Amino acid sequence: QVQLVESGGGLVQAGGSLRLSCVASGRTFSTYTMGWFRQAPGKEREFVAQITRSGGRTYYGDSVKGRFTISRDNAKNTVYLQMNTLKPEDTAVYYCAGAPASDYTLWGQGTQVTVSS
Repeated sequence: QVQLVESGGGLVQAGGSLRLSCVASGRTFSTYTMGWFRQAPGKEREFVAQITRSGGRTYYGDSVKGRFTISRDNAKNTVYLQMNTLKPEDTAVYYCAGAPASDYTLWGQGTQVTVSS
């Protein structure tokens, strides 16, 4: 079974950048649509970004458009989230997720991102 492991979270000042990585085990990574979600304390989980199987199309939540970039390297079984111009409101646990079909059924354990003002 495919497992997802995120890394790259941490503490950064407002205006700074971080790059999250999510490595998938198994041989079927390229068959999954991949996404990033986040959840802040006391808030619902929020969609951040999505990338299609080939990497040809990307989609973003309104709150991160123009600041975050999702990408993937199928040869490395890895999806990335480049986060620029970070704001305190970006503070959350960020989750990598995979969708073999229409629904996200695979989830990583999450990585904490904290943006200080």
